[in-house]
Amino acid sequence: MNRLIAVSLLTLATMGAAQTPVAETSSLSPAEQSIAAAKKEIEKKPTQYSGYNQLAIALSRRARETSDVVYYRQAEDALKKSQDLAPNNLEAAKIQVWLLLGRHEFPAALEAATALNKRVPDDVLVYGFLTDANAELGNYEAAERAAQWMLNLRPGNLPGMTRAAYLRELFGDADGAYDLMDAAYQGTVPTETEDRAWILAQMGHLRFVAGRTDEAENILRQALAVFPGYHYALGNLAKVRITQRRFDEAVTLVQQRYDAAPHAENLYDLAEALELAGREGDAKKAFAEFEAKSLAESARKDNSSRELVFYYADHAHRPAKALEIAMQEFAWRHDVYTLDAYAWALHVNGRDAEARKQIETALSVGIRDARIFAHAGEITLTLTDRAAAVRYLQQSVSLHAAGSERASTLLAQIGRRDINRP
Repeated sequence: MNRLIAVSLLTLATMGAAQTPVAETSSLSPAEQSIAAAKKEIEKKPTQYSGYNQLAIALSRRARETSDVVYYRQAEDALKKSQDLAPNNLEAAKIQVWLLLGRHEFPAALEAATALNKRVPDDVLVYGFLTDANAELGNYEAAERAAQWMLNLRPGNLPGMTRAAYLRELFGDADGAYDLMDAAYQGTVPTETEDRAWILAQMGHLRFVAGRTDEAENILRQALAVFPGYHYALGNLAKVRITQRRFDEAVTLVQQRYDAAPHAENLYDLAEALELAGREGDAKKAFAEFEAKSLAESARKDNSSRELVFYYADHAHRPAKALEIAMQEFAWRHDVYTLDAYAWALHVNGRDAEARKQIETALSVGIRDARIFAHAGEITLTLTDRAAAVRYLQQSVSLHAAGSERASTLLAQIGRRDINRP
């Protein structure tokens, strides 16, 4: 599940219909407790729509806990029942927008959220949806305005802080993003174990992208202690292990994540980890399975097309196919990660001037991502702009994260060329 879209579930949990959890001694997860409570409410009042709204929210939260899309479909069924009972109820309309976001139907979600914002201009939740949709489409100024409205209307609210943290990371302020996530963590009640684990997983990610690997590992271990086997924490800890060159351990972690959340993008990470661990046969098999799985979902907005671009560009060495997939995504969204994938596809097709324009548009947002810096360095190096290449590659290396090793190799090559130049 997309990191920003997962933030929406914090909103639904804290601002949606009231929840009535079962006893704290239950072995059920927080979402399972909410599902049980909602079903009891429906049994007591089967003709009232509010119970179905509660059930839709709870099922959506369960989807984040497990990364199982079956719960989304169940949430949609519950929501339809709510709308059948009360066609104009506001809570159902808001949940419907979240489900559009969950399916990555970002243009439709933006349109629906904009209409809701006109209907209820002081609703914090709706501003959250405006933040999500605009950020995923690359409309960062609009996303920032909406996030600021969330905090203006209700200072210190958790969903507002986590969204602001996501945007701060994109704008290059990983430490500020961490502080906001930490404040959100401190404000989350201990019984909401999955929410706390999700926030900790994001805090670990933020320390990792800032090059603070030891801190990242400690925080991610804490997340797994709070919520054992949590797929977000497993994935982020695997990135730490790769940076530490502990590839076999990384394989174990991403395999656990894929077993828990068998999505194509997770399979791609598993294939790359297997390759790094020297398990070429297993990696080849995993890449082939990933390609088939990713192509099967490529017609949907909720896809793994960015990973597919990098697979065709870097592993299958099919540049024309990489560009075809990248152009499909670029046609409807311009967020920094899509721009990076598009730029890289242009690069491997020899269209480096266009590639440079796209990668520098992505970097102009402020993002400090080691892989994107490395891509920018390689693109500008191909264009023989040595000064820009060195600058980008040094920025990548300084982050000590995924992508830094390739940047370090390229810097060494540049140094050798300088030594050997007559």
